[in-house]
Amino acid sequence: MEENTQEEVQQEAPQVEEPSVTTEPVVSDDADVEKNKGMAILAYFLFFIPMLTDAKNSKFAMFHANQSLVLLIFSTVGWIVSSMLAFILIGFLLMPLVGIVSLVFWIMGIINAATGKTKELPLIGGIHILDKE
Repeated sequence: MEENTQEEVQQEAPQVEEPSVTTEPVVSDDADVEKNKGMAILAYFLFFIPMLTDAKNSKFAMFHANQSLVLLIFSTVGWIVSSMLAFILIGFLLMPLVGIVSLVFWIMGIINAATGKTKELPLIGGIHILDKE
């Protein structure tokens, strides 16, 4: 009878839930988002533009400037690596892949900025250069 009691106790042990990980930083000021949407979108064309204006004090605009800079670095490194591997067939297969992924990430960033979201880009969005917190 005691064996059943011990087994029941082991089965009823509480499950430990892992904390959920969110990739979306919190931007608390909705006025900041509305005021700097244009600069955030513009950052995807030239990442440094928000740093030359009042938007340099905006968490929202600087978040998107950072995402744009990281995307630019990713694209540049991807093109350099694929160019170096071009003499092997792998380089010719890698070039279009880097271009397509960069274009998709760029469009995703612009859409996020236009809709007021601070959602990180997949794979590379966790890198923070400009908006260190």
